[in-house]
Amino acid sequence: MADDKNDDKKPATEGAPRTPRPRSTTPRPRAAGGESRGPARAEAPAPAAAAAAAAPQRAESAPSARRTLTDFRSLRAGGDAAPAVTENAPREAKRDAKGRSYGTGRRKNAIARVWVMPGAGKITINGRESTVYFARPVLRMMIGQPLLASARASEVDVWCTVVGGGLSGQAGAVRHGISRALCNFEPALRPVLKSGGFLTRDARVVERKKYGKHKARRSTQFSKR
Repeated sequence: MADDKNDDKKPATEGAPRTPRPRSTTPRPRAAGGESRGPARAEAPAPAAAAAAAAPQRAESAPSARRTLTDFRSLRAGGDAAPAVTENAPREAKRDAKGRSYGTGRRKNAIARVWVMPGAGKITINGRESTVYFARPVLRMMIGQPLLASARASEVDVWCTVVGGGLSGQAGAVRHGISRALCNFEPALRPVLKSGGFLTRDARVVERKKYGKHKARRSTQFSKR
């Protein structure tokens, strides 16, 4: 009897086959840059239409959001930005009140402070002439290379002080310092000195001694017996 009562309370539609709900055949509107993925429901076109309408506005506002390096420079300076300096821009000569240009040269453990000034080609090193300080012709040839390459051997005077290292290292330091001072004295000489390798600091130094060896690599004599 209880089962009969429960059967009476069941709805009449239970157990009947479900009929598919009709779908809208209206194609879904395409978004910006995309394709339709099939039929959409009746309530879908409203948000999609709003997104499609907002897409052109975002596309138009995107270029205005981009900022170049010039814009950031103007914001930082608080006004119009100064023109960017390029590599081909002419450099200004760096001279003091007496018309001298300075350059620091280094080689091995030697450091040279060099001043270049208009003159007749006289070179003074630590208060002495170059022929006296550097007695070896090879060393005098080294310090004169930048002046010969730039064709200024008889137009400028060189006055320098050099400390540290030996005569070979000091000659290399003086040559490096003369090259840098010439660039500050006359910036147009930089390409000639750069191509000759006079502006490059020679990084070669003596190799350190290792423990268990006589020198950096010299080992003890081998004895078979």
